[in-house]
Amino acid sequence: MADAEGAFTYNGGRVDPGETQNLRYSISETYLGDPVRVPVTIVNGEEPGPTMFLSAAAHGDELNGIEVVREVAQEWEHRNLHGTLVCLPVLNVLGFLAQQRYLPVYDRDLNRSFPGKPGSTSAKRVAHQLFQNFIEPCDFGLDFHTSTRGRSNMLHVRGDMDDQGTARLARSFGANVILDSQGPTGTLRREASEAGVPTITIEMGEAHRFQRRFIDAALDGVASVMAEYGLHPAEPVNWPGWRTVIEKGEKTWLRADAGGLVETHYEQGDLVEAGEVVCSITNPFKTDSVDVEAPFTGLLVGVLENPVVYPGNPICHLVELGEEIQRAYLRNRTGTMPERPS
Repeated sequence: MADAEGAFTYNGGRVDPGETQNLRYSISETYLGDPVRVPVTIVNGEEPGPTMFLSAAAHGDELNGIEVVREVAQEWEHRNLHGTLVCLPVLNVLGFLAQQRYLPVYDRDLNRSFPGKPGSTSAKRVAHQLFQNFIEPCDFGLDFHTSTRGRSNMLHVRGDMDDQGTARLARSFGANVILDSQGPTGTLRREASEAGVPTITIEMGEAHRFQRRFIDAALDGVASVMAEYGLHPAEPVNWPGWRTVIEKGEKTWLRADAGGLVETHYEQGDLVEAGEVVCSITNPFKTDSVDVEAPFTGLLVGVLENPVVYPGNPICHLVELGEEIQRAYLRNRTGTMPERPS
């Protein structure tokens, strides 16, 4: 959100219309008293428009989103930008440097610490600085994540579809699957949305790597959002061919009922029929085998990549698809694209 002169301001600086600023914003200190600085790129277009943030690596080992945010900030052409982009490629700098999910300081989760609080824990102090300076001044935002270590997600969106602003944002990204939920307390998307900044989470791929197919698909989603809100008014809004919104009762985690090694029969993004064996768990001698069956027909949004489990460990994230969406999914797979609904 720009001031009366169209400038984006934060504590310690401002970016006027037509300017781009790359900065390293100090949010904390190390044990040696050296500053911990978050990289931020602010692109303020010459033409007025909304302010949008893009953030990644709230969990320090989730790397795909970093490349999405970097490419939008540094490689896209923004001469016709109507509005402002606030690009935060690495929120959790300390976790990123250690290549671990959480803040190394007492192993706290930055993405359970928003909107933060001055004078509180290290995580909440960091969250407060980020939220106050770069999230709350925006009109809406995209927060990029991957699955945790040892699992992988197909690209999908998470957001509160009961909120009109968030629902518009989620649909404009152009993903096939939207998981409808507020998100846990303290997550960036929930706290930003409740503060009047509609925000969605984009989940894609796995931790500790760049995966080009996910990055490219997410970049298409960013372009679609920017077209929807007029930041790049000449670009088209993306229609993914089919879309489903999954509510709470239409998804489940399939969990291991035995310890052992997992042999998966499907990949993330695959459609499985009710009663089909999604994977099998075997002991080291392959003398015992426990099959894991799909309780309903649905899509594998998330799957295990590390093939060893204890009883109770999650193996697959399955979301239910109705018959019409199943047909659209199959048409999409065969190259017969359904038309966009009016």
